Amino acid sequence: MSARTLPLLFLNLGGEMLYILDQRLRAQSIPGEKARKDEWTDVDRKRVMNDIITTMFNKKFMEELFKPQELYSKKALRTVYDRLAHASIMRLNQASMDKLYDLMTMAFKYQVLLCPQPKDILLVTFNHLDAIKDFICDSPGILNQVDETFRQLIEMYSCLSAGEFQLIRQTLLIFFQDMHIRVSIFLKDKVQNSNGRFVLPISGPVPWGTEVPGLIRMFNRNGDEVKRTEFSTGGNYVTPQREGSFELYGDRVLKLGTNMYSVSRPAETHTSGSSKTLASSAKENIVPNPLAKEELNFLARLLGGLEIKKPGGSETGFRLNLFTTDEEEEQAALTRPEELSYKVVNIEATEEPARRAELERILGDLEVAEPVAESCGKGEDLLALMDGL
Repeated sequence: MSARTLPLLFLNLGGEMLYILDQRLRAQSIPGEKARKDEWTDVDRKRVMNDIITTMFNKKFMEELFKPQELYSKKALRTVYDRLAHASIMRLNQASMDKLYDLMTMAFKYQVLLCPQPKDILLVTFNHLDAIKDFICDSPGILNQVDETFRQLIEMYSCLSAGEFQLIRQTLLIFFQDMHIRVSIFLKDKVQNSNGRFVLPISGPVPWGTEVPGLIRMFNRNGDEVKRTEFSTGGNYVTPQREGSFELYGDRVLKLGTNMYSVSRPAETHTSGSSKTLASSAKENIVPNPLAKEELNFLARLLGGLEIKKPGGSETGFRLNLFTTDEEEEQAALTRPEELSYKVVNIEATEEPARRAELERILGDLEVAEPVAESCGKGEDLLALMDGL
């Protein structure tokens, strides 16, 4: 496992989240002069995007994120995105949040699988950050936050070897290996099978610096080529014209990680038949996690800078629906496996008062994924409370 994977995972999933939210907010927005008080406008969309991006690239938050550390459980990471998605006036109910996270994870999993070489994961990350900068092009202060993260990425990853990038890719694939959620856009484009597994192409560009397969060269002991044999590859491979730029600005060449929702496609934010997959994956962390204490400390540090914005005065929070209709959203909520139901965990520890106060401040009203059947009583150890993360 690579200790340098977490920043790439977080930023790429966050980029996919912003793509989806932007697409849905645009689809549901009403012209300002015609909108009722409880309806979205383009001004609201920009405000939501700015608020989430500001929180996502908070300086203190990024400092904690870039510290070398192992990946944590899916539930721990999911908790961070729950908090991040509600860092503005937008509100998502649980069914829409489930759907949002499913779309995020499956999109990035597909991108990792398709990277021609492990180092290209960095280009995928740069594509996400380039698109995020377009979202906040009118906000210089937020742009500076994103550029600072760019510089941190270049500083940390530009000197890594091919073997270290391979370890990062393997760590990401291990994280995604049991996630097989069907997504309409992938099914429609025939890059995903009905069982949720991706179809990998046997054609396309080869990694930069390599040759198109189809030729075997044989050399003698002096290093001289003595024979050539050609063979059929069964695919149509091409050599890339140039390498993608790993600088702050430049042509990334690779298109993985760009916004696939930029063209209007009605079914793009649909998942299909994911309830069964969710039910099977709900059992993944039933066994107590030996790293739960470290995860708790990680979340305490990481979530310290993520504060949910509560509407002030007479302003009401805007609800975003990731489903086509309210009826679909309600049906998804009804069919959600019971073991995935969320509830508020109230912390009342009797030891370490200073630490307890800090955790209560950070996790006060945070909804933690905890099986309903395993409700926590007062006075139970904090470690046990966070085992379900």
